[in-house]
Amino acid sequence: MALHLRYSRRALQFNFPARTSRGALTEHIAWYLHLTDERQPQVQGIGEAAPLAGLSPDHRPDIEAFLRDLCTRFNAAGYQQFTPEEVPVLVAPEWPSIRFALEAAALDWLHVGRRILFDTAFSRGEVGLPINGLIWMGDAAFMREQIRRKLGEGYSCLKLKIGSLDFATELELLAEIRAVASPQELTLRVDANGAFSPENAAQRLEQLAAFSLHSIEQPVQPGQPNLMATLCQTSPVPIALDEELIGVTDAQKQAALLDALQPAYIILKPTLLGGFAATRRWVALAKERGIGWWLTSALESNIGLNAVSQLTAALQVGDFPQGLGTGQLYHNNIASPLHIQHGYLHYAAGGAWEIPD
Repeated sequence: MALHLRYSRRALQFNFPARTSRGALTEHIAWYLHLTDERQPQVQGIGEAAPLAGLSPDHRPDIEAFLRDLCTRFNAAGYQQFTPEEVPVLVAPEWPSIRFALEAAALDWLHVGRRILFDTAFSRGEVGLPINGLIWMGDAAFMREQIRRKLGEGYSCLKLKIGSLDFATELELLAEIRAVASPQELTLRVDANGAFSPENAAQRLEQLAAFSLHSIEQPVQPGQPNLMATLCQTSPVPIALDEELIGVTDAQKQAALLDALQPAYIILKPTLLGGFAATRRWVALAKERGIGWWLTSALESNIGLNAVSQLTAALQVGDFPQGLGTGQLYHNNIASPLHIQHGYLHYAAGGAWEIPD
């Protein structure tokens, strides 16, 4: 008897069109890897691969064919045991979300299929993880309503996606927030998703500085190292790299990127970067250089969100708000013990999980 791997699929439906600078999303396809022991088929280790269109290297038309082949190769190998360290043997770096899914499935199976990947105060239900409230792009009224609701829910850190409205309107929204919440009361982050141009980036960063922002993610499109290096050194708003990290899988190239650009922060999305080990490598490189960092989920269902959250807790992030608040986006999400209260993500120890088909 040996371990068995299979996959399943779910089309996640958004509660509203989730707008980014790359367009609006109404549906997101998630693939689940199910790892079982034929001697204990009721114990399932589950991981999620949910690549994003236009962003993830493995958002490809042949992803299901690869998953089918992966399961065939895994099952033919006759594994009696399987650990996350063995994932690179089966999955190449160009499939980052699948590496993440298989690592998570292995960790879950090793912990008897309870969706507990690491033994931490978070997974034991003793503490919550501080998170930022995410304000999605939309018209001004939609964004104002989100801001009002998030402030009422007790968040101490908000992150606004910018770049889809007229920039003057976005500045007005930031001014409205600051009129009711000072920098001492509320931390503000913005994410431009590369929306600024080489011609206007410096000027816009100067204008944004008036609102005492914590940081801005990816002000310009990745792949412009000279421009980004200049902005990182001159911007009055600390710059965080996000999309800039995607697809850079070689450790030497990762170190060279950080040395060349010298950002204030890096944003780590395990689904896009290649999983747990890959994320830990970025963290180590950042720490060596005095660069700040935080983790962010990437529109996964609650299976993937849980895996990112459990890794976040294991990395001991303290009181620094993380980007983990995406679990409420879908009306057909996976039912889970994850819940948000007063700006903290909590795991209700012993709570029930839905098992995706």
